[in-house]
Amino acid sequence: MRIADREEGEGRRERISVVPESLDDLWHLTYILEPGDSVSGDTTRRIQRDDDKMRDTGGQREPMWIEIEVADVEFAKFSNRLRVGGEIVDCSREDQLGFHHTFNIEEHDEVTIEKVWQIDQLERLEEAVEAAEQPDVAIVTVEEGQAHVHTVAQYGVEERATITGTTGKGEYARGRDELFAEITAVVKRLDVEAIILAGPGFTKQDALDYIEDNAADAAEKIQVVDTASVGDRGVHEVLKRGAVDRIQTETRISNEAELIDELMERIAEGAEVAYGIEEVAEAAEYGAVDRLLILDERLRAERAGEGGWDLDINDVVEDVERQGGEVTVFSHEFDPGQQLSNLGGIAALLRYRLN
Repeated sequence: MRIADREEGEGRRERISVVPESLDDLWHLTYILEPGDSVSGDTTRRIQRDDDKMRDTGGQREPMWIEIEVADVEFAKFSNRLRVGGEIVDCSREDQLGFHHTFNIEEHDEVTIEKVWQIDQLERLEEAVEAAEQPDVAIVTVEEGQAHVHTVAQYGVEERATITGTTGKGEYARGRDELFAEITAVVKRLDVEAIILAGPGFTKQDALDYIEDNAADAAEKIQVVDTASVGDRGVHEVLKRGAVDRIQTETRISNEAELIDELMERIAEGAEVAYGIEEVAEAAEYGAVDRLLILDERLRAERAGEGGWDLDINDVVEDVERQGGEVTVFSHEFDPGQQLSNLGGIAALLRYRLN
């Protein structure tokens, strides 16, 4: 994410112009934008024409500057865009005021956001700016007869390929080579700066030897990690062991995996932990929260008045921040976020246990 401009608005509102530079950046904006915010920028809009000189053709798109009051936000990762819709409150064409408009924000589109920024939203924006300097990473997990290829993004881990082949050595060597050849073809196409090759036993080393012989440029990006499993479980092992952190100075997902493991361990031991909005809010009020864990979807729903909690989540977050605690917003796209969802979407690692 790149911040193009920043200036104070009226009251506590602030205008920040941003340029998303990746799909991750669009995902971050999904959880920054909320109903009532203002979004503006250059766009196009279909204008109906029906007069004596021009037959109505259903409208033609014209370029214009538009500002809307946000009503809905949708992250469409498969079409590589963020859809932000709402009523037009200002426009370079006055005859369009009051109509509904949807911004289809894509990578490298500059938009200006004006809102009352919450602390965690500014932190998320800063995180997106810092993440622009981090390399993209793929994780390939392999064992006899199968391989899985995932890419690591801040919105979650995405599976790119599942490959199966003949198992065994000796007379089955050709089958193994076919498996390795498919793996090599996939990693050569990956647009990443680093690849982690993981799995149990010696198969991953045999795969690396094949890649080195047939795709030297891709092999230079590879680091090898031992895991007991492949697929989703293997990826979780890679993240938990900090292999991605050794490549990226910090990744959202590996951090979430570590935090959710610590949370579950504390719950099992009856240690310093709280979960559910009532328990967490009480702990925050007493200054006992060392780290607040909250699910992105739940946070967004509560701020939009659609979540159902009786307490104001902004008050809880502010209590934690004011008393020196940290806040981590989990992605619902990845397994740690799903585990947190099962606990009500909010939990806390405490400094001490409450009676």
